[in-house]
Amino acid sequence: MIRKGLRPGFKIGFDQPVERGGFRKVLPFRRSWLAIAILAIFDIVFLIPAVLTFQEAAGAWSGFNNLFDLVAALFLTAWLMGWSIAPLSMTAILLVMLFGREVVTAHRGRVDLFIGLPFLGLTAKYEASRMRNLRLEHPPKKSGTSWRGPHMAFDYGANKVGFGSDIGSVDADEIRSRIETASGTRIRSGEALPEEVKGKWKPVKEPVASATVDEMPGSAERAPLSLASPSTLALILANLVPIAGTVFLDWKLSDVMVLYWAESAVIGFFNICKIAVIGRWMALAAGPFFLGHFGGFMSIHFLFIYTLFVKGIQNDMGNGGDLAEVAQLFFNLWPALAVLFISHAFSFFTNFLGRKEYRERTIGDQMSEPYSRIVFMHLVLIFGGGLSLILGEPAPVLVLVIAAKIFFDVRAHLKEHARP
Repeated sequence: MIRKGLRPGFKIGFDQPVERGGFRKVLPFRRSWLAIAILAIFDIVFLIPAVLTFQEAAGAWSGFNNLFDLVAALFLTAWLMGWSIAPLSMTAILLVMLFGREVVTAHRGRVDLFIGLPFLGLTAKYEASRMRNLRLEHPPKKSGTSWRGPHMAFDYGANKVGFGSDIGSVDADEIRSRIETASGTRIRSGEALPEEVKGKWKPVKEPVASATVDEMPGSAERAPLSLASPSTLALILANLVPIAGTVFLDWKLSDVMVLYWAESAVIGFFNICKIAVIGRWMALAAGPFFLGHFGGFMSIHFLFIYTLFVKGIQNDMGNGGDLAEVAQLFFNLWPALAVLFISHAFSFFTNFLGRKEYRERTIGDQMSEPYSRIVFMHLVLIFGGGLSLILGEPAPVLVLVIAAKIFFDVRAHLKEHARP
């Protein structure tokens, strides 16, 4: 369970002027030119591949004639999205180190800390009545806050918050007095109250003994899903659609493989939704990073499936793959893909949101979660597909491959939602 105690509210925006009767003080950063120089060098090193890749991606998107060209453009774009997070972050930090500042403002009942450039930054909003132990701190050398020198600090819930650099004792007394006057609150001393360190989420009622899985979505000891759970049944029913296509519509192995590739894309889409729920504004960086490495994986994966199962390695690929044929593949499969999309959407709303599974997840967990399920599922499909190719794709073999996929897919689904 994620427990971080009382936390401030955050807002990205402009540095606002102080309200009448309030207090506002600009606190310039203590600048380390050595650190700035080192960061600038690393930023340039990371920017060069990003610029070169951007040029290649722009050239690839300017005109593509076949599937290979399209996959190359998608892969370059995905790689660029993942890689660009580092230079963009370093550039932002570098700008803050060069031109940034902190601004502390106090209004009736509230204290705000702004950090960023003079025109744009991040504001953390604190309730003055919940602030504790506002003080001047002298950090030890080689500590995480040594770059600040003497600075102001206070406790908020289970966390310590620091602001300012090279602040003297006289200025510290003045800042404390002005904050208390403007906020109308005397900053208390001592330990946090129990409710201030209890956690991010509100406590939930214990479920009654006879409650079913679907009747206790907020339980701290939430029961795992079962084969009879609605989302599991929806997943099984959705996976039966390819069997119907194989038996009644004469689907080939290529149709099944492309459909399950598209399902992986659906899983990736809902994983981005989960990252957004968990990380909120942090998803602005985590989302593109995930989309970058997942998109690169998916583009190469589709090229592999198309070459091996759609066209066949024995056929001529001199034209690089006809885009019209690829589009027709997906058009023929859209009803089955829609059913699979609805199944994953149902699981997202009933399990991840309805059962509040996001409480136990971190962005790091969610970044890697789709891969274990997708990679293992497709290993089963590829080995089964190879058997189908050897035996000439008889319908019973295809049904057996799909049944194996359903088994491992349901197993992964139950494991994913079995966390206490």
